[in-house]
Amino acid sequence: MKKKWMAIITILIALILLIPQKSYLDDGGTVIYDAILYDIINYDSMRPVEDDESQISHLKGIEIKILGYTVFNNAKFEKD
Repeated sequence: MKKKWMAIITILIALILLIPQKSYLDDGGTVIYDAILYDIINYDSMRPVEDDESQISHLKGIEIKILGYTVFNNAKFEKD
């Protein structure tokens, strides 16, 4: 009986640590999946180019952080 409770508690802790909360940013479409152990950011934002305000650049890509440390980042600016 004690092993059964330990298994249930372990599964609940794993679910709490691994299930993300999804949030959106108002920058064109960036989505953030935020869990306790990791963050996944799917960038899709639009910004004016610093040198020329008439042009727009897009930041597209994915960034993955585990325990606050970036382990993958392929986000790049693309000019239109």
